[in-house]
Amino acid sequence: MSDVAVKTKDVTPQVSGSGAAPDALAQHLAALSPPEGGFTAAARRDALARLREMGLPGPRDEYWRYTDPRPFNASKPQALPLGDDSAPALFDDVDRLKLVFVDGAFDAAASDDLALDGVQIDILAAAESGDHWAASLFGTLEAAGQKPVRRPFAALNTVAARDGVLIRVTGKPSRPVHVIHRRARADADAIWHHVIRVEEGAELTFLETGMSGARSNGLIEIDLAPGARLHHITSKRASDPRVGLSHIFARVAERSELKSFALSVNGTLMRQESVIDIMGDDAVAHIAAAVLGDGDNGPFHQDDTVFITHGAERCESRQVFKKVLKNGAEGVFQGKILVKQGAQKTDGYQISQALLLDERSQFLAKPELEIYADDVKCSHGSTTGAIDETALFYLRSRGVPKAQAIVFLVLSFLADALEEVESEELRERIYERLDAWLTERAQG
Repeated sequence: MSDVAVKTKDVTPQVSGSGAAPDALAQHLAALSPPEGGFTAAARRDALARLREMGLPGPRDEYWRYTDPRPFNASKPQALPLGDDSAPALFDDVDRLKLVFVDGAFDAAASDDLALDGVQIDILAAAESGDHWAASLFGTLEAAGQKPVRRPFAALNTVAARDGVLIRVTGKPSRPVHVIHRRARADADAIWHHVIRVEEGAELTFLETGMSGARSNGLIEIDLAPGARLHHITSKRASDPRVGLSHIFARVAERSELKSFALSVNGTLMRQESVIDIMGDDAVAHIAAAVLGDGDNGPFHQDDTVFITHGAERCESRQVFKKVLKNGAEGVFQGKILVKQGAQKTDGYQISQALLLDERSQFLAKPELEIYADDVKCSHGSTTGAIDETALFYLRSRGVPKAQAIVFLVLSFLADALEEVESEELRERIYERLDAWLTERAQG
């Protein structure tokens, strides 16, 4: 694949008055009817005050310059016909503890029993005790992640989310926890908020698949104690023109490890924000994504925005984002590595690449490094290109049909992102699903 200049837009500082209309937030909150009381009450009040102060974003806000925020600002989503959810979800054949959420609300009847060795699992809507372990975390990492960049929809999530899963890991469970999202109402505005605390030396694999609501706003707060490990894998495949936001706020302590991988296939307007604070020495944080966007059935726009802060010594971070775009699809990557003063021996790596399968698709990238330590190894790169014609000719000359040869080259392009999935078993399942989906589209 040949490297060409990345398409970018002018980025100027945010100006006063660039946000949404003042009454947009009031209308949005009135439509959501945020919950009151319980152990989350103080966090929700704080988030509401912050949200009212910052307002909803407008198209001139710096971190929304590449993505139109109006579908997220609207008081209600556009209703969408319910699709067919009968197809098997990724990881259905994996031995895991299954938790089902329908339009953002927990479905106990469709879920497994919550008991799992080494893990305490509670459901947010049912956890009303004031001394719940999650009381000190709910909304805390989201609030900390609002500086230096404001993230209004994350604050909105803390205010309005009625349900989610609360997971405290004290051991090394024998199977993953799998959250499955489903749809039930054509006009649902699905909002959920998960909190995950992994104690010292503990480890968990956390899976998420599916989409819910005509519009969704999901948030995960992740707190890793010293020596803890969390493997997070999420897969979103939209058969309908969905509009979705997702957020990760993570705090990574010394010797702990966070690895998060996202697979995203289709959808109208998707934005993933990841805010990772590496606070302890010898910690590791990897964020990766593989995105396949096809604008054949309507607009496709996927925005991945990442902010990783290094605040300790000898830490490692990786941002690996690969996007395959066709039929006028758009991809966005905004990634930043901030190395604070004293964070010596930092190893930070960032790569964002797009494979454009036609001339109408585009990739917009804004990579950033901000470094205040003098003994670091940090790099970033961003490329956009088309299918490598030499590689394509080589495969075709050996009898591989053109459509299948393109599938092979796309899978090869995505390989670096897939390698960030540590489990070979899960990685192989993702690869097989991608192969089948690409082959089906190539033959269609």
